[in-house]
Amino acid sequence: MVKKISNLPFQGTPEQEKLLKEAIASAGGDKSRLMAVMQEAQGIYGYLPYEVQRMIAEGLDVPMEKVYGVATFYAQFALSPKGKYNISVCLGTACYVKGSQKVLEKLSEVLGIEPGECTQDTKFSLEACRCIGACGLAPVMTVNDDVYGKLTPEMIKDIIEKYA
Repeated sequence: MVKKISNLPFQGTPEQEKLLKEAIASAGGDKSRLMAVMQEAQGIYGYLPYEVQRMIAEGLDVPMEKVYGVATFYAQFALSPKGKYNISVCLGTACYVKGSQKVLEKLSEVLGIEPGECTQDTKFSLEACRCIGACGLAPVMTVNDDVYGKLTPEMIKDIIEKYA
């Protein structure tokens, strides 16, 4: 699945930038520490927006393409922030056959975002995932640690209202 770049403007703080510069400096110019610095950066910001990737590239003197390539290759890195409530819809075989795509479409409609995006108020983020291991409850979605099964598109609005 292709990672989406954030639909929200970058809002880093001076404190976050200071921490990132310290993380870059701690690498001592060692380009092989790229992933470690990126992991620290994601811990600081919660994701790796373009502006942070640029600071890492310049700070470690590596091409921006390399930073972006690592960020998009490894699943541990996110290019978009997560909302307070991260919604994940299973599109594994059992869920898909039982209508999870329609559930995902309804969530997109209700939240006004596409998978991989975050609402403007950063309250909700939406992801599509593969099997989460609850096939007997198909179709399934999670909202943070809460699991919802045997879903229909008609149930989505009420579920979202619990968190709004």
